[in-house]
Amino acid sequence: MAGRANLGIMWLCATALFLSGAASLAAGNDHDRPEIAGDFPIASEVRLAGDEKQTRFILDLDKKIDIHPFLLANPDRVVIDIPQVSFRLAPDAGANGRGLIKAFRYGLVMPGGSRIVFDLAGPAKIEKAYVLDAANGQPPRLVVELEAVDRAAFNRLLASSNSSEGMRGAVSPDLVDATGSTPAATPSDTRPVVVIDPGHGGIDNGTEASTGETEKDLVLAFAVALRNRIEQDGKYHVIMTRTDDTFIPLAERVHVARTNGAALFVSIHADALPRREGDARGATIYTLSDKASDAEAERLADAENKADAIGGVNLTEEPTDVADILIDLAQRETRTFSNRFARLLMSEMQTTMRMHKHPLKSAGFRVLKAPDVPSVLIELGFVSNKADLRQMVSEDWRSRTVGSVANAVEAFLAKRVVSAGPAH
Repeated sequence: MAGRANLGIMWLCATALFLSGAASLAAGNDHDRPEIAGDFPIASEVRLAGDEKQTRFILDLDKKIDIHPFLLANPDRVVIDIPQVSFRLAPDAGANGRGLIKAFRYGLVMPGGSRIVFDLAGPAKIEKAYVLDAANGQPPRLVVELEAVDRAAFNRLLASSNSSEGMRGAVSPDLVDATGSTPAATPSDTRPVVVIDPGHGGIDNGTEASTGETEKDLVLAFAVALRNRIEQDGKYHVIMTRTDDTFIPLAERVHVARTNGAALFVSIHADALPRREGDARGATIYTLSDKASDAEAERLADAENKADAIGGVNLTEEPTDVADILIDLAQRETRTFSNRFARLLMSEMQTTMRMHKHPLKSAGFRVLKAPDVPSVLIELGFVSNKADLRQMVSEDWRSRTVGSVANAVEAFLAKRVVSAGPAH
C-alpha cells in the first residue's frame, strides 16, 4: 500500500510539472466572440497553398506580431503561439485543409495570448515561419511553410523542438497570484470550498448549436449564476476554474480543486449529438468510473478527454499508467461521496427540469479524477435539441435550475460538515 501511495505522490508531482511547462489549447475556433478590451492585431483573411510535399499557410494581419512555432506528436501537430489576436475570419476557416494540413484551429488560449494549431496529414517539418512587412499594397502576413519528412526525421525534429517554451497552462486571471501559480483559498477562511468548473472556454467552443450558441458561453452563464446563488448565504467559499472566455487545461481544473482543498467539484457542460444519431434530450449527471456505463457515456468521455491533445497540449510528459492506481487507492471513499451527491442532485434537478431517460451515468472523465474531491459532471442538456436549447438560453429556466443544484450542494455539504464534527 505504501508503494502505491508513493506512486500516487509521484503522479501528482509529475502533473504539477506538466502544468507548469505544457502548452495549452483545445479544439474549436473562437470566431465571433467578444474581445477583451485592447488594441489587438486583427487577422482578416487566411489562405492555404501547396500539396502533400510542401504546403504554405498565409494569414493577413493589420500589424506585425511575434511568433513561436513548435511541433507536437500524438497526434502530429504544428503549433504557432502568437500574441492575442482578434480573428475576423470566415466561420468555417480551418475546417478544410490542403496538402500537409488536414485542418487548423485558432483563437484565444489565455489573456494576451492566441494560438494556431495545424493537424498534420503526415510527418512534416517547419521549413519556415515568419511575418512579412506590409509591402506593395499587401498587409503584414504570417507565413508558415511546411515540408514533408519521414517519421524518423520528424521524431528528431520533435526532440529538438522547443515546445517547453510554448504558452504555459492557461488559467483564469482571478485564479493566478503574482508568482503565476494557482493560489489556495485564504487560510483564515474555514468554510467548505466548492469549485465550479464551466467546461471549455477560449479557443475551445465545445459543442455548438445550429443557431450559433456555443457550449462554452451557455455553461459559463450557468456557472456564474450558480456561484452567485451558493454564495448568497455565505456558508461556502466558491471558486470557479474560469470566469471569462479563457481556455483551461483539464489537469489544471483538477489542480484547482485539489490545491484549494475542495469539498465538492461540479463541472458544467452541454452535450450534442450529430443529426444521424437521433435527438436525445434532458440533463444527465456523470460520475467517474473505470468502465463507462454505456456507449453514450463512453462517447462523451472520449470527446471531453481529447480536448487537450487536440488543442496542443503535450501529453507525452504526463504519466497515464499511474492514474488507475490513484483511482483504485484514493477514490474508493471519494466515489461513494460522488455517487451520493449525484443522487441528491438528480432528486433536486428533476423537480425543475427535464432529465435524460437515464439521468445517472459514469465514465472515465479526466476532469473528475481528483482522488480526494467528490466530483460530478452535469450535462445540462443537448444543444442539438431545440427544446433543450430554448431552456438553456432562458433566464427563467437557468434561475430555477441553478436553485435546484444549489439546494443539492447545500444538502450534501450540510451532512458532510455535521458528520465531520468539530476539529480537535
